[in-house]
Amino acid sequence: MKQNRLAAIDIGTNSIRCIVVEVMKNGKFRVLDDEKATVRLGEGLSTSGRISPAAWERALAALVRMKKIVAGYGVQAIEAVATSAVREAANGAAFIEAIRSEVGIEVAVISGEEEAELASLSVRNHFDMEGVRYAMVDIGGGSLEVVTARGGLIEEIYSLDLGAVFLTEKYLAGDPVKASEIQKLRRYIRRRLKGIFADERPVVQSLVGSGGTITSLAAMVMALRNEEYGSIHRYEVLRSEVVHLLAMLARKSLKERREIPGLNPDRADIIIAGITVVDELMRMFDANLLRVNERGIREGLILKSLRKHELVAEESERHTWRDSVLDFARSCHVEEEHALHVAQLSLQIFDAVNPLYNLGEGARRMLEAAAILHDVGYFINYSSHHKHSYHLIRHADLFGFAPREREIIANIARYHRKALPKKKHDAYLRLVEADRLLVSRLGGILRLADGLDRRRSSVVQSVTCTPANGNFLVTLLSRDEISVELFGAKLKGDLFEDAFKRKLVFVAESPSVEEGPAAAG
Repeated sequence: MKQNRLAAIDIGTNSIRCIVVEVMKNGKFRVLDDEKATVRLGEGLSTSGRISPAAWERALAALVRMKKIVAGYGVQAIEAVATSAVREAANGAAFIEAIRSEVGIEVAVISGEEEAELASLSVRNHFDMEGVRYAMVDIGGGSLEVVTARGGLIEEIYSLDLGAVFLTEKYLAGDPVKASEIQKLRRYIRRRLKGIFADERPVVQSLVGSGGTITSLAAMVMALRNEEYGSIHRYEVLRSEVVHLLAMLARKSLKERREIPGLNPDRADIIIAGITVVDELMRMFDANLLRVNERGIREGLILKSLRKHELVAEESERHTWRDSVLDFARSCHVEEEHALHVAQLSLQIFDAVNPLYNLGEGARRMLEAAAILHDVGYFINYSSHHKHSYHLIRHADLFGFAPREREIIANIARYHRKALPKKKHDAYLRLVEADRLLVSRLGGILRLADGLDRRRSSVVQSVTCTPANGNFLVTLLSRDEISVELFGAKLKGDLFEDAFKRKLVFVAESPSVEEGPAAAG
């Protein structure tokens, strides 16, 4: 038995998910296995009130398989919960007893409020909600959970019978679905939502969603955008995209929906009901943006279990995006003094040019992250380490960054040395045109800042960048002679000049020495 390994099983109305994690020495955990089985436990439940024999057998077979997988990892404990379908079924207690006797897993049937609390735990583990009033929604097969909160403080928790399987069976019989069916569905959803928010429409700054409907929605939108980020976790979807996607889905037959890129064919029959709920939620909250939490209830269960088994502290320090970036940099053994100094110089240059180009606070944050991480590729080897940095950052779990932002950060770091961005570079080409320009500009700033610390000794203490005669006058304050740094900056100012369409003119405020040649890093 591994004392630092746990498994969590979420028995939902549509599917069963099993996740196995290993706790690291720093108290964080990594996922070793993530198994999913679409068993449709809630199939026919709305009419019969019972778990059907077929669904019962599918679920037990999936759980037997998962138990064997979990046993292979030698976990310390299995934490299993059942949600809406088992909670509502007349034979739910008998089903739980069957799991105990036939599979050997103890399952707790949790309330809708407990579901919401678990999903909320996961949200706070992946999104920076400090000082933000937000709503978290989790759409399952049988129910919808809604949490309103401010920062780490939960305000209200609601559980409603607005799951994708339940609503499909109740309202959507046509193939393709009929407009009249969707109208009836919308009226029901609105009535249920108004029932919990009768006094006033809640005002939130952010809407975060989890569950199969949400992740399927994100995958379809990503496919429609022709984007490839490798993950939909923290992906952002616009309300207009929800509306257009729903209209497209409603016109298609079940067979046609099963062929839509990004949509799991097993979910094609219930996706319209699920996305209609999303649409109505965004309408009610007046939200233009939905942020996707891919992890959801099962990760919340893991987080709760880690505390229960005393594998992490009850309350850990609040995590920030910068903490996450520094943790990842340290895990790759970067030269921290150099990384932080390049980040400092990069931000000084950014702050000087930003008023002219209005790059935005988000760009500043991405630049800082890329500067701290630009050399993580050394962890693999020196040769082509800029390319290795791209791949490591692209697949890193960086707290607080959406997939698009992580992709931009990876590209910025990739261009801190060697070749300039080219359309033949696949990763650069995948970006939309506006993001390519952003990568070139932020990459140009990082490349220049890296050249200014060529000897990795922080000789250039600060830099100012002033527009002058159509160029940029770059004044360097140093504590020593900086001939090597001047050479590096002139050599590595190429991307900056190309991206901003201005020449760089350097002025050194330091002891006067003759410039000497040095190779660029």
